[in-house]
Amino acid sequence: MDFIQRAIDKARDQRKPDIAPAPSPAAAPGLNRLADTAITYTQTRSVRPKPDHLLRERIVAAFDSDKRAEPYRQLRTQVLRRMREKQWRTLAVTSPNSHAGKTLTALNLAISISREVNQTVLLVDLDLRNPTVMQKLGIQAEFGLMDCLEKRCELKDVLVNPGFERLVVLPSLPGTSHRSEILSSPTMTTLLQEIVNRYDSRIVVFDLPALLDDDDALAFTPFVDALMLVVEDGSSSRGDIERALLLMQGTPLLGTVLNKVR
Repeated sequence: MDFIQRAIDKARDQRKPDIAPAPSPAAAPGLNRLADTAITYTQTRSVRPKPDHLLRERIVAAFDSDKRAEPYRQLRTQVLRRMREKQWRTLAVTSPNSHAGKTLTALNLAISISREVNQTVLLVDLDLRNPTVMQKLGIQAEFGLMDCLEKRCELKDVLVNPGFERLVVLPSLPGTSHRSEILSSPTMTTLLQEIVNRYDSRIVVFDLPALLDDDDALAFTPFVDALMLVVEDGSSSRGDIERALLLMQGTPLLGTVLNKVR
């Protein structure tokens, strides 16, 4: 739609992003094996998701020969180039409204980045009201982020390797209260420093809530190096996009992804 494109063009002019919009993929033409995991995880729980479940959830970056994964590989290349130029380590993925495909984008991007031989990735589910990263992977989380923050377990007990080399997920479990206060708390800041600084090669991708749903994402954006805005074609209104851009002021916009293109 024309108003969507004008809003995206405006975002590009204002923030000078370095990422081309990536369409949302449709059904996979074929199924390839998941990448073999060469890294041995001795403390992190490792669970290999079922390929048919990943197909249903459109986690196309999991399959080497799936043509639908190519936009995510292109997105990965541009994201890494920009982040390395700026020496950024953390990227938050959000959207103006719910159901724009931000979690799908964050997951496919994280898997694509993990395919780089010198790059490790931590994907953190910070959509505390509606965490769906593990659901899309088809993996049952034993512990969540709040268990770690409230000292019910250690960080190593929460982390999960979902069967992809160099990728680890920090999941959240539903039912958390006082979410924005948690995301901006000193305890969260300490945990953030730990997960970012533990490995020099690590990029941390945060799946944030939608910006206009509540103040959760807004409370956390000051703690990340850059933001990626996922816009749903045909649904996200010009007003919503402009309001989201205003809320993002102060944190660099790395790029805008136009999702669910038909």
